[in-house]
Amino acid sequence: MSDTFSTPKLPALGILEPLGDDDRDILSGYGEFLPANPDQPIIEEGMTQNALFFVISGKLHATSTRAGHKVLLGTIQTGETVGELNLLDPDKASATVTAVEFTQVWKIDAKSLEQYINEYPRSAAWLLIGIGKTLAHRLRAVNQKIAAFYAM
Repeated sequence: MSDTFSTPKLPALGILEPLGDDDRDILSGYGEFLPANPDQPIIEEGMTQNALFFVISGKLHATSTRAGHKVLLGTIQTGETVGELNLLDPDKASATVTAVEFTQVWKIDAKSLEQYINEYPRSAAWLLIGIGKTLAHRLRAVNQKIAAFYAM
């Protein structure tokens, strides 16, 4: 991928897939498009975090430091999101999220999401359902890892 920032547009992927073109165009105005270069963090562990990041292109790694060691928690790719939990319940970030390659993200904070919900409740409902499904998927994955750990 080139390291230039292309004309920003929210694609019909992931949590945004149920939204029509017009809905995605309107939603894009409630957030901001950001470039991230390789090794650039977009979220830092322990810092206050209240935004959702949608990956338009590129790849991110989520890591956490435990006992002085950096642990890879997962990879976030095009069409995926990170920060959903703190968007809904602002707190300190539980992980650092860093660009692996040039990445374009769209960011929306809690206040802007609330404004969007109030002004466009129908399309916002689909967005919130997508966020809920993402959280449910991640919770199931964690439950499986815990169960596998105790099965040993």
